[in-house]
Amino acid sequence: MAFPKIRLRRLRSNASMRRLVRETTLNVDNLVYPLFVREGENLKEPIKSMTGCFHFSPDTIVAEAAEVAALGIPAVLLFGLPDKKDEIGSQAWAEDGVVQRSIKEIKKAVPDLLVITDVCLCAYTSHGHCGVIKDNKVDNDATCELLAKIALSHAQAGADIVAPSDMMDGRVKYIREALEQNGFHNVAIMSYAAKFASAFYGPFRDAVDSAPAFGDRKTYQMDLANARQALAEIALDIEEGADIVMVKPALAYLDIIYRARQRFDCPIAAYNVSGEYMMLNSAAEAGLLDKQAATMEMLYSIKRAGADIIITYFAKDVARKTT
Repeated sequence: MAFPKIRLRRLRSNASMRRLVRETTLNVDNLVYPLFVREGENLKEPIKSMTGCFHFSPDTIVAEAAEVAALGIPAVLLFGLPDKKDEIGSQAWAEDGVVQRSIKEIKKAVPDLLVITDVCLCAYTSHGHCGVIKDNKVDNDATCELLAKIALSHAQAGADIVAPSDMMDGRVKYIREALEQNGFHNVAIMSYAAKFASAFYGPFRDAVDSAPAFGDRKTYQMDLANARQALAEIALDIEEGADIVMVKPALAYLDIIYRARQRFDCPIAAYNVSGEYMMLNSAAEAGLLDKQAATMEMLYSIKRAGADIIITYFAKDVARKTT
């Protein structure tokens, strides 16, 4: 059977037909919206490096969270900026830390909105690395102990999901054990399982003031050329107790998302990171492409590759379009 009996254009003949046979769906249920919270009061300050994104204080983030929930987006991902940093990032697990206070305020005001928290040290350390520095290197096991303290403090504040983004070996095991030992059996772990050392993090690092003071993160974040190792990282995190695994960034690593979807049955998240976000925004601002159309095309590619969850700064725009 061939042309003219088979005409695949029949199934593309109009919008209703295209909707009817569409293979991949993308809706608000798939989205997570990142939020940035910093010390202060009555703050809503534009982030210069990220169009349309803001720094909030714990009091103003509540209204933003309520707007997100009203749009039908099921979850936010919180990143914190402390007012002081030290060598070990001790503000990251402080009971009165900026993230801990924000979790409480959000859950009080919008209890059904899932609060996911980034668990890392880079924004809290004076040196900007994701862990404890010993002999000018990041000490893996000492860092894992602190990450478990951070995750536990977030759970105690009311977080629904903790998301370690550091890429230390074994940190999911440390965190799972800390949660279990303290009775937080239902707090989920979404691990940044395959987080690559990427050039696409630049705007984010500016937003949270987390650029390393020396060296780079290539000894703990993944080498951009390695796919089989990414699957090994994901498998280990699942074995250690991760409920959801993440690939980060998304666009340059669609093949990793696809391979992970073929091999693993757990939910897979993909982070549509700041550089990807600003790359599209900058092109749209220059009049080079249609922002809405390009956004949907980009997010559909991530979903089509196999992601169940997409963390994206475009979440509110998409929700307004699809709800």
